[in-house]
Amino acid sequence: TGSLVLAAAGLLKGKRATCHWAAIEHLKLLGAIPVNERVVVDGNIVTGAGVASGIDFALKLAAILDGEAGAREIQLQIEYDPAPPFNAGSPKTASPETLATLKTRMAKLNEERRTVATRVGRKLGVIPGA
Repeated sequence: TGSLVLAAAGLLKGKRATCHWAAIEHLKLLGAIPVNERVVVDGNIVTGAGVASGIDFALKLAAILDGEAGAREIQLQIEYDPAPPFNAGSPKTASPETLATLKTRMAKLNEERRTVATRVGRKLGVIPGA
């Protein structure tokens, strides 16, 4: 995820940050403070969780750069009025079966992310060892 890239570059060290739920635990390996929110602002760093929160992220950034009124105009212009057909968009709302299936499907990718995050975390000095 993009947040893992920022963290691997050392930009999230000691910062609150978020990313996709399946990768959020890896932020800690890279020195960030994981937060389970759709959008997190910490100083001059803004991070978002998952693909769908990208629009929330963009609107938050627009509000920071141009004010809330401008962000509201953008929201209306793009007709951003989410109404998902299912209440399964996060681990908190998905059924246990759906969550288990997806975790199994994503296990290999998640382990690869953990391996890379651990290696980079050591290089950043946030994980002991060399």
